[in-house]
Amino acid sequence: MRFLVLPLMTRVSDEQVAERMRQAIRAANGAIFQRTLTEHDKRGMGTTVTALTLYETRFLVGQVGDSRAYLLRDNKLSQLTKDHSYVQEQVDAGYLTPEQARTHPYSNVITRCVGANSEVMPDIYVGTVKPRDVFLLASDGLTGMLEDYQLAELLSPDRMPEDEVDALIAEANRHGGLDNITAVIVRIDSVDPPPPETVTTQAPTRPR
Repeated sequence: MRFLVLPLMTRVSDEQVAERMRQAIRAANGAIFQRTLTEHDKRGMGTTVTALTLYETRFLVGQVGDSRAYLLRDNKLSQLTKDHSYVQEQVDAGYLTPEQARTHPYSNVITRCVGANSEVMPDIYVGTVKPRDVFLLASDGLTGMLEDYQLAELLSPDRMPEDEVDALIAEANRHGGLDNITAVIVRIDSVDPPPPETVTTQAPTRPR
C-alpha cells in the first residue's frame, strides 16, 4: 500500500507566517546588536521596523518601535500598529490624551527597538486583504508631522502609490520636516482566491 501527496500548493497559516516574521526581525536585531558590541562608533545604535507581508487573502505586519502601519479601507484610515513609546504608555495608562502625546517633550522616546538588546519581541498584526485596500508604512518623521486626518486626505485607491508618497513627504516637509521621512504605500488592486489545501490520498497497489 502506498500514499501519494498530490502536487497542489500548500496553504500557510497565520502562525507560520508570523513565526517567519519574528525570525526575520530577530535576525536583524542580532546583526545590529552584534555590531554595537564590536564597533565602538555603533554603540547605542538601534532602529525601528514595520514590515508588511501579503499572502493568499491575508496581510501580516511585524512591528518594533514607533514606525506605523495604516490601512485605508472604504475611505476610512485605521492605524494597525501601536507605538512602543513612552507617550503611548502614558496614553494607555490614562495620563495623557493622544493630542497631548503628539506635542509631549518625550514624544520621540521609544521603549522597544531593534538592536538595543540581544533579544527583541515584535508585535504581530494580521487581517484580511480586500480589493482597493491601501497600506501605508511610515516612520515617525511622517506621522510626527501629519495627523491621521491629514494622511487620510492624501491617500486614495484611485491614485498611483508613487504620487501619494511624493505628496505625503512634501506635506510633512511643509509642516516642518523635523526628522527623516520614510513612507511606503501598497495598493491592492485585486485579490486572488487562496490555493487549495494539499490533499493526501491512498492509492491502490497491485499485489506482487
